[in-house]
Amino acid sequence: MQVFLQTVIGGLSFGAIYALVAMGFSIVYRTMGLVNFAHGGVVMVGAYIASTFFLTVSLPFWLAMVVALVVTAAIGLVIEGVLRPLETKDVDLMLIGTIGFGIVLEALVILIWGATGRAVPTPVFPHPVTVGGIVVRPYDLVIIAVTAVAAAAMWYFLRATKAGAAMQAVAMDHEAATAVGIRVGRSNAMAFAIGAALAALAGGMAGPVLYVSPALSGVIGIKGFAAAILGGFGNIPGAILGGVLFGLIDAFAAGWFQGYANVVVYLVFAVIVVVRPQGIFGEQTVSRA
Repeated sequence: MQVFLQTVIGGLSFGAIYALVAMGFSIVYRTMGLVNFAHGGVVMVGAYIASTFFLTVSLPFWLAMVVALVVTAAIGLVIEGVLRPLETKDVDLMLIGTIGFGIVLEALVILIWGATGRAVPTPVFPHPVTVGGIVVRPYDLVIIAVTAVAAAAMWYFLRATKAGAAMQAVAMDHEAATAVGIRVGRSNAMAFAIGAALAALAGGMAGPVLYVSPALSGVIGIKGFAAAILGGFGNIPGAILGGVLFGLIDAFAAGWFQGYANVVVYLVFAVIVVVRPQGIFGEQTVSRA
């Protein structure tokens, strides 16, 4: 039972990181109907910026995270601004554009920081504690708590603010939102900025539990993408549930199947998607009719 509970806590911790990435994917997709394939690259950039300001500049970890969120939100705005002229012309070109931005971000990371990567020490509560015979890393609980706060903030933004209501309107009906005077371009830019900030939050929080390297865009980005699909692409609650489930599957597969863990994880994922291709909560995206 102790091993089971420790695995659950570890799975929830990684699941929280995947949920942040999945929410970033989903906020852009539900608003614009676009899969942002540069998202994994932004996760990686966020991890590098947070680790640099934490280790090299010696800022407190939380302040280094704030810097990473601001910088990556600006990157999201740049990506949306470059792609905006294509929105009413060719969505497929926008999709290809996000792939191109992902490649550029990875190249820039290697150019600036190199390809070797870095280890980031646990910034708070570095030593495990034993509770009822269960060894727990307090930082895992910090990750879960931060993700819960981010999810609550996202819910509040979408449900209780004018900007969030405008974004919801754009997601429901692009043409109708335009007709009533909502600035669709600004909503799209905001979606990209929020998505990028969530990606940076995931990358920065993952730094102390994973090795920060250019491979991080694939390691976290792909699993966050799969979590978004699992929960229902474009569905924010689905992204959270998908991330948690994917993290738990990942954790138990690593414990039971070890070297074959990734094979088992994606096999289970494939079976779930075949049974319910629209995701657990169903897909949500913008209507361009």
